[in-house]
Amino acid sequence: MLPWLPWLLASFLAAVYFFFLNLQAHHHHRRRRGLPPGPRPLPLLGNLHLLGDHPHRSLARLAQTHGPLISLRLGAVTTVVASSPAAAREFLQRHDAVFASRSVPDAVGGAHAKNSVVWLPNSPRWRALRKVMARDLLAPHRLDAPELQRLRRYKVDTSSNTVEWAMAELLQNPVSMSKVCNELERVIGSGKNIEESHISQLPYLQAVVKETFRLHAPAAFLLPRQDIWAMGRDANVWSEPEKFMPERFLEKVVDFKGGDFDLIPFGAGRRICPGMPLAMLNQFKWKLPIDVERNGVDMTEKFGVTLIKAVPLCAIATPINLS
Repeated sequence: MLPWLPWLLASFLAAVYFFFLNLQAHHHHRRRRGLPPGPRPLPLLGNLHLLGDHPHRSLARLAQTHGPLISLRLGAVTTVVASSPAAAREFLQRHDAVFASRSVPDAVGGAHAKNSVVWLPNSPRWRALRKVMARDLLAPHRLDAPELQRLRRYKVDTSSNTVEWAMAELLQNPVSMSKVCNELERVIGSGKNIEESHISQLPYLQAVVKETFRLHAPAAFLLPRQDIWAMGRDANVWSEPEKFMPERFLEKVVDFKGGDFDLIPFGAGRRICPGMPLAMLNQFKWKLPIDVERNGVDMTEKFGVTLIKAVPLCAIATPINLS
């Protein structure tokens, strides 16, 4: 075997590698024409290495560098992320017909692409299936069926996460805690259960829920649409965005059901409204354990399907004495 053959082969492979690297970069440059600005991708990985363990925070930092509308390449998939209410409005309102359809992953294409309301494109078939769901599956009499009521006892959903975040914020803000407790006592009476009819009479409780959604949206970001976490901390929209201030929603009218793009909650309505379980503020007196009060509540987030507290909240509840 010739001694220089391995070197020649290695040089040839390196040349081929850099040729395809340049070809990919040229192809990517052509594809980026007309796309929003964004970070330069790596070969194969794209921008995946920039997301880290907390993609919502990483996307917010990228938005500070590249603007509220950025394009990313996640592996072989190019996507666009909106990180401000104005950019989200362009997607979801002004050009909603263009962006209503979703790209179908190969993993779900065979089983769901033709019959799934989630993955079907915006079409007459999708609109017909959506109407069937609203009429036959999600109608009030269906949701109140005994079978679903039994299942609801054991479910774990976004409401429990939101309640935990709300309690963590309130325990660190005694003035807000006092205000919401006083409102509950004034409207429904100390130690009593809250009813659906009470919600409209509890503006401060509603403001607490909205402020919790702003700071701790259960779905931190929804690719390829919105970085909801960044929107809730946009200094151009919210004064002192990192501060827990329910009062901001008493002064500013914001549609809680997703009609206002300053606040895009994960959901709305009585059945997933955290205001109902937060009535436990009216039945117990709450305080932090001494060590937690001394060191402060750990507000670190853990990223997953929903954004949860990395360290579960620990609090002491003392039943209110009604005698």
